Amino acid sequence: MNRITRRSALIGAAVSPLAAASVRGQSRFPDRPVRLIIPWAAGGPADAGFRILAESAAKKLGQPMVVENKAGAAGILGAMALQDAKPDGYVISQMHMSVLRQPLLNKSLTYHPVNDLSYILQITGFVMGVVVRAEAPWKTLPELLAHAKANPGKMNWGTLGIGSTQHLAMERLGMLQGLSWTHAPYRGTADTLRALLGGEIDFASEASGWAPMVQAGKLRLLAVFTANRAKRFPDVPAVHELGFNIVVDSPGGLIGPKGMDPAVIKVLGDAFREAAQEPRHLEFLDNMDQPLLLLDGPAYRDAMARTLEEERELLRRLNLLPA
Repeated sequence: MNRITRRSALIGAAVSPLAAASVRGQSRFPDRPVRLIIPWAAGGPADAGFRILAESAAKKLGQPMVVENKAGAAGILGAMALQDAKPDGYVISQMHMSVLRQPLLNKSLTYHPVNDLSYILQITGFVMGVVVRAEAPWKTLPELLAHAKANPGKMNWGTLGIGSTQHLAMERLGMLQGLSWTHAPYRGTADTLRALLGGEIDFASEASGWAPMVQAGKLRLLAVFTANRAKRFPDVPAVHELGFNIVVDSPGGLIGPKGMDPAVIKVLGDAFREAAQEPRHLEFLDNMDQPLLLLDGPAYRDAMARTLEEERELLRRLNLLPA
């Protein structure tokens, strides 16, 4: 663990604990440090937000929150580590949509993304949007879609990869409209946006990494896929406001090993729920255009069970399920 991780993760160790929970013979939970796995490299937005949460939750729990970064493998190393962890609440991980989707795309992954995990709390999501170059002729999403329909097979668009939330959101829209176009996958959002600015693609379906370029007048944001408009771009409509029944929030939160005691889940969920609503975290979400999407563990699990089947059907229709 690097110095920054240790300094930020151990805040809160000397603070009075949350109300004790009598669980399986324990007088209280937690009575030792909790290990939080973040399945991304240190320093990125997904890492930064959870470090803010970890510092605050540690104070509420009265025990250190030890942050461990496990980057790689499309962000599923946290979920994989939970398969061998004790379900006592002392090892938990960040949850995101790749944890749900990758077992559908990769037959070598044997964990079930709903049945083999304990869902603790849904916390937030991500703003996905459709962007074009500032000089592009399309001022609205319907104009872009009309052009695509009039020119089948001639438009190219990019995302950070095949099977990504950004990719599937746009494919949903294309299927609704019966469009024929070409998807160009890139290695990340930054690469996608460079390709857009360079004229390699006509538009991009990406997360809010485009925000600074939109504000600088280099890109034009046509619509967002979220349930509500982005706070920084209140004049830009949501896709569903334009008559397309598509909402994509890409929710994420907190998970633990299969079989966690409901009382332990509640202690952790309550601490992180409070942390998520503190001013410092809310400011972070606003700066990243991320919505607060709180759901308790059972509701989060039920939502992911429904989403799993929706994703399975969409991937089948796109011929992306492995044989």
